Amino acid sequence: MTVLACDLGGTRMKIGVVRDGVLLGQAAAPAHSHIGLGPQLPLLRQIWQRLLDENRLTWRDCAGISVAFPSLIDAAAGRVLAVHGKYPDAPELDLRAWARREFDLPLAIENDARLALIGEWRVGAGRGCDNLVMITLGTGLGASAVIEGRVLRGKHGQAGVLGGHLTLRHGGRLCHCGNAGCAETEASTAFLRPLAESFAGWAGSSLRRAEPLDYAQVFAHAAAGDACALALRDHSLRVWGALAVNLIHAYDPEVVIIGGGIMASAATILPAVTDYVHRHAHTPWGKVRVLTSTLADTASLVAGEWLVREQVGVGADELMERTP
Repeated sequence: MTVLACDLGGTRMKIGVVRDGVLLGQAAAPAHSHIGLGPQLPLLRQIWQRLLDENRLTWRDCAGISVAFPSLIDAAAGRVLAVHGKYPDAPELDLRAWARREFDLPLAIENDARLALIGEWRVGAGRGCDNLVMITLGTGLGASAVIEGRVLRGKHGQAGVLGGHLTLRHGGRLCHCGNAGCAETEASTAFLRPLAESFAGWAGSSLRRAEPLDYAQVFAHAAAGDACALALRDHSLRVWGALAVNLIHAYDPEVVIIGGGIMASAATILPAVTDYVHRHAHTPWGKVRVLTSTLADTASLVAGEWLVREQVGVGADELMERTP
């Protein structure tokens, strides 16, 4: 089964063509998420067309479209429920109608962190385990859970995916979601500059000259001995560890998978979070395994086949009916 897949991140859009769990081709483009999703739809079509041409495929070889979106989703209706600073027009768009009009294909949509976990669960780091959670460290902090082999969604689609908005600092910084003291406000790229500026030593820190200021810079300057970067790094490691413990206490997983762009520094992050979890998580049955994503930023794309099959029931029989 061949699926057109995209992962609409806050910074980059990742686009691919997937067949039988393998990415036949992929590309990336700047998200420009502040201007909305509608203006980006022609670009998605253009990139998919190029990837299909490169693989000598056509639209009619495809069974559907999978979309990973960074917010709450009504999967049954195929619509975005809410946004927080990214793709502000998305709730007004009828993406399924667009897919039918432009490609004559069904469209399935899911929260990006949830879809990333599905990819890891089916073919990545979580394969063979039916009780797991995932944390994605990036522009924001994503989370998701699979419990006893079932993807956790909840009545309103938000179960499991609001881990980044668990309160980790009572009375802390106001988050885009409306809560105060979210994990995301304490250790994510979206809040990194105001967070860094709140640390002692910022005025004389080499981080002030870092452009762009991101976690790659934080880890590099910390390794060089900058005191502010060291304090910021260690603070963030504790936040990510505490978030993992909260998810363990909430969902009782056997495995925690950590992914996202910030995990380029996995050599530092993974042992620190693992140590924090093993010291603080209440798991009298044993120790939770903390693993790095093996699919990296392709997890949501690879999971596209599973999503299309689950949401719209498209399979080989229907594809044969649609193919002349």
